[in-house]
Amino acid sequence: MEQWYLYIIAGLAAGILSSMFGVGSGILMIPILTIAFAFGQKSAQGMALALMVPMALVGALRYYFNPEVEMNLKLLGLLAVGGVVGAVIGSQIVFGISDAVLKRMFAVFIIITGIHMFMKSYSNPADKSSHGQTVEDSSDKTG
Repeated sequence: MEQWYLYIIAGLAAGILSSMFGVGSGILMIPILTIAFAFGQKSAQGMALALMVPMALVGALRYYFNPEVEMNLKLLGLLAVGGVVGAVIGSQIVFGISDAVLKRMFAVFIIITGIHMFMKSYSNPADKSSHGQTVEDSSDKTG
């Protein structure tokens, strides 16, 4: 821990990029923790998930209180239920996979996601924010 400031810089970078792009800290923190700090894949994933909680909460609140951002709390609640159940299942599955295989799976996931998002940005440049809902439905911040 003699280079504690490097951990703060890594956390700062994760917070900035996560809030700017709406991504979890894992996209940045897992590579940093495994490559720069030599943590195992599972340890890096666990720490990235733990970091995500306070960071995502602060970021989400900042977005929520921005009048330009539409957030539907009912939809968010449904997503959260599925997300919590998925986290229990996913964390159980991961313990049966070796670090090497998990690292490859993570890399492929990031590459495929990046290519998909890149290609979609050219095929449909108009960003639709309401997803088929009326503006009144999608901007329901009170639930």
